[in-house]
Amino acid sequence: MSDFTSDVQNPSALSHTRTRYLTVTALLSAVAFILQFFEFPIPLVPPFIKMDFSDLPELIGAFAMGPVCGVLIALIKNLIHLPLSQSGGVGEMCNFFLGAAFALPAGLVYKFNKTKNGAIAGAAAGALSMAVLSFPINYFITYPFYELMMPREVIIAAYQEILPSVNTLAQCLLIFNLPFTLFKAVCSVVITMLIYKKLSPILHGNV
Repeated sequence: MSDFTSDVQNPSALSHTRTRYLTVTALLSAVAFILQFFEFPIPLVPPFIKMDFSDLPELIGAFAMGPVCGVLIALIKNLIHLPLSQSGGVGEMCNFFLGAAFALPAGLVYKFNKTKNGAIAGAAAGALSMAVLSFPINYFITYPFYELMMPREVIIAAYQEILPSVNTLAQCLLIFNLPFTLFKAVCSVVITMLIYKKLSPILHGNV
């Protein structure tokens, strides 16, 4: 627990300079951008749904520098990725919304309860927020864009290859996308809990 409370007890952690804030934000944004390229399919979801760990730096930034930092990392990561976009920016916009939904609650909870339990509670809130909001974001933004390139029936058919009983897009998103998003967020939470102890002094300039 002391790993997280040290952020409060250490006086230097309360006197971050703007330079350090910008440096950490830029560094974590670059890491998040790079992690976007290491995506891979996982079982039990259609192959066009890919797993990656680019939300991990957003959570670390939200814990280390506050919730706004986490949101900025999500924004910068996707702005950098825009020239490589294959969706006219739609995918990047949705990725930003999901990243912000993850980092903002996590950072806010931890900001007012800087303990290990506060970090766990914040991370859990962020993961749930990201998962729940994935439904309207996908339903109203992401998949309407996909439907410009292929009929909805073709999209649903990809889900039916795994679970033949699904018949609507809403069912697909609730049964597959929402749990996948939660799983993806939880993976970032677990990794953060494992590495934050070592990263925190570096990010706060206490080494």
